[in-house]
Amino acid sequence: MCLACPVTRRGVATALACIPALPAMAGEGTALVEPRMRLAQPEGIALTLDCCGGGFDDRIAGLLVEARIPATLFVTALWLRRNGAAMDRLRQHPDLFGFGNHGGRHLAAVLGGGRVFGQPGVGDLAGLRQEMAEGAAAIAQAGGGAPRWFRGATARYSRDALPAIRDAGFAIAGYSLNADGGASLPAATVAARVGRAVPGDVILGHLNHPERPAGAGIAAGIAALHRRGARFIRLDQRGPAEVAYATEPADRSAAIRAAS
Repeated sequence: MCLACPVTRRGVATALACIPALPAMAGEGTALVEPRMRLAQPEGIALTLDCCGGGFDDRIAGLLVEARIPATLFVTALWLRRNGAAMDRLRQHPDLFGFGNHGGRHLAAVLGGGRVFGQPGVGDLAGLRQEMAEGAAAIAQAGGGAPRWFRGATARYSRDALPAIRDAGFAIAGYSLNADGGASLPAATVAARVGRAVPGDVILGHLNHPERPAGAGIAAGIAALHRRGARFIRLDQRGPAEVAYATEPADRSAAIRAAS
């Protein structure tokens, strides 16, 4: 499955309540789903950047400020504790930066034991609620307001976790274009992926790895789109009724495995 390919609108559900049940993968534990999402009205490109842990990539943030490009940053409580000065800088530009909930400890929104892409899961619904509450509280305390969107670590979810996220008052932040593969890809690859974005896309990238080449690719791709006259909008200023969802089974390598 190519994560860089945008979602088509054929068969797209307009609400998470319409997500179909998916069978578990035999021998692989609990099957995961991967919500994909595009803007229902493709008036621009929604740039979303995750801040999981780690640091602050000024290569990206500096460009966004200089070019006046808006973005929604999905931050964890863990990242906020380590990057208070960076958060203060971001809050100086309330017209550019909005904030989404990426959890308290950067746990995957998956139920049961095991890990997804090396990230531990929340374990159960109580753990999921705690992860969301801790993330939202940290954003509010840091002056980022009350987030309306939630993206769990890895952007993979147990199907049974989705209603609990909705019940907590959050919309699930999917994406249509995976820019950097968890900040793991070379700069040239990332720049090419970002440069393929079209109106309606929701880009997923990372702002927390200044030490990796992927961040340079994010910046280069955004700059290329900007030169072509692309319009950027903030996802946090849109509601779930303004996006179109589809879900896909996460690939088999992402299926949750029982803890040994």
